[in-house]
Amino acid sequence: SIPESLTARLLNVVALDVRSNQLKFLPNSIGCLSKLKILNVSSNLLRTLPKTIENCKSLEELNANFNQLSVLPDTIGFELINLKKLSVNANKLSFLPQSISHLTSLRVLDARLNCLRFLPEDMENLINLEVLNVSQNFQCLENLPYSLGLLVSLVELDVSYNKITSLPDSIGCLKKLQKLCVEGNPLVSPPMEVFEQSLQAVKEYLSEKMKAGQSPPKKQSWVGKLVKCGTFNGKIGGRPRGEREGFIMISEYRSIEGLASPRYMALLSPRRLFSPRKYLTK
Repeated sequence: SIPESLTARLLNVVALDVRSNQLKFLPNSIGCLSKLKILNVSSNLLRTLPKTIENCKSLEELNANFNQLSVLPDTIGFELINLKKLSVNANKLSFLPQSISHLTSLRVLDARLNCLRFLPEDMENLINLEVLNVSQNFQCLENLPYSLGLLVSLVELDVSYNKITSLPDSIGCLKKLQKLCVEGNPLVSPPMEVFEQSLQAVKEYLSEKMKAGQSPPKKQSWVGKLVKCGTFNGKIGGRPRGEREGFIMISEYRSIEGLASPRYMALLSPRRLFSPRKYLTK
């Protein structure tokens, strides 16, 4: 563990790296580090983060990957207003606190390899979020919030290897989206033939579905917000078939008898899950 007295003496520290030390907890005095911008506590044995971490008002990057976190502080999003990158992959999180939606400076949110069952419903305040990775949540994540369509800065969305059957129509409004990874999901909507075309085809399909009013009533209330923020106007800006915007990563997840089939067991092997992902490039 880190002595409380030691942390209290590091008042001017800007970056603190204590990764791979088998730490079981962080001292409450870490909240005294008002100038701290980068905190790396990855690869330890942490089960919780102290609530006082919210006092690190200057924090821009928090890396808590590869721990045993089951929860994050409830109000973490209300105080860390300068946080730009939050990495909590490879933990035991079943949900992210609602306050996450108030991290207006956040650009990267990496929560893959957890047990997330849902995402915060109101994510529209994450106006600067560029990368969202909630992949490989061990078949726990079944739905995505409709508010994803209000992430006006989103460039990359990775929801691969979950249990998602349908993408929110609002994703069709993400004008800056260049990369969409959906492999390893039993997707029905959009249908596979649309995914096999291009990212633009997926956007057009979802936008058409929204324009046709096929969204459930509770989701139709989001349309007004989408129009207000300029991501949806009821019209689709088509482009020639020859032009392709971004790309999609898909798998041949069609009619399989569960993930226990030999062909797909390799997809969830530890070697695959914890090895660097291979992404396509434009």
